[in-house]
Amino acid sequence: MKVTRVVAGAAVAAAVLVSLNATGAPAAPAGKVAAVPGSVPGAAALTAQQSAADSKTLRELAKRTGMKIGTAVDMGALANDATYKQHVASEFNSVTAENVMKWSELEPTRGTLNFGPADELVAFAKANGQSVRGHTLLWHNQLPTWLTDGVASGDIDSAELRQLLRQHIFTVAGHFRGKIYQWDVANEVIDDNAQLRNTIWLQKLGPGYIADVFRWAHQADPKAKLYINDYNVEGLNAKADAYYALVKQLKADRVPIHGFGMQGHLGVQYGFDGRALANVQRFEALGLETSFTEVDVRMIMPTDNTKLHAQANGYSILLRACLLAKRCVSFTVWGFTDKYSWVPGVFEGEGAANLLDENFGQKPAYQAVSQTLALAG
Repeated sequence: MKVTRVVAGAAVAAAVLVSLNATGAPAAPAGKVAAVPGSVPGAAALTAQQSAADSKTLRELAKRTGMKIGTAVDMGALANDATYKQHVASEFNSVTAENVMKWSELEPTRGTLNFGPADELVAFAKANGQSVRGHTLLWHNQLPTWLTDGVASGDIDSAELRQLLRQHIFTVAGHFRGKIYQWDVANEVIDDNAQLRNTIWLQKLGPGYIADVFRWAHQADPKAKLYINDYNVEGLNAKADAYYALVKQLKADRVPIHGFGMQGHLGVQYGFDGRALANVQRFEALGLETSFTEVDVRMIMPTDNTKLHAQANGYSILLRACLLAKRCVSFTVWGFTDKYSWVPGVFEGEGAANLLDENFGQKPAYQAVSQTLALAG
């Protein structure tokens, strides 16, 4: 029952906060939780669940919480790395396509659709009793070049662009109808200045495109939960405020939006906003369910013991917020092993962002997530 999970979550929060703060965290900016060195967890309240956490997978531990535990999946690794494949199947009950459901992958040539890799992920999930998150129907990145070049040259005008977007959403959501439990419908539509992002969608279609894509997605797959999703919105800040105002207006306009997705791409060097739970709760008060959708916690390389335990704190803050909230239904990590992390290729000099190291060894972050789930269950 949900109430049981929330009560258990309160115990988790108390126990884990005590264990993390007992070592004496350095001062952090207002609203931030600092990195905390030392063993994770170390409080007596966690010790009783230690053996249970050590002997069970994340998937087994999450089952009793009522929350799905997921990972983004690299389809190349799934096909070619048996150890990776085994971990995907055993540790998680939800999977997200890291790339193969994005427009550039599905339709690299106009009119020629390639659902093969995405269908393989859906089939893998079905065979292993897993749910599938769809990512993503609309984004400003990873668009096919025929689309972006056509818009840039003027060969694709605003009316045609709108029709292409509508067709894309109906085609993709329709193809997976009944197979996706959550869709990231609109991804990263607000920028870091808390304004609507200046993309081809806003430029050519106006701000109404956001409501349109949700309405189209709902028509294409009425049973899927439809999410708006972004990074740097985990805590209380101007960008999260802008999403709150946007969602509130969409709800007032009777747009079928069901969920708010907080990506959770964090960095040890920036500290962590300890107000994640308050943020989650205000979106839930609007009638939405919530999820953490792309969690990883990167660090400046090389790693050391302090950074690894600070990383564990970052994962724990978001997980506790989800467990304490009434309608936080899934917690997804953006990859689980540093062997296939996207971070080093994007953030120069940074890495080691995942729960397992490059050899699939458990890091303090994995242990913190495991033990927190054990207490919550």
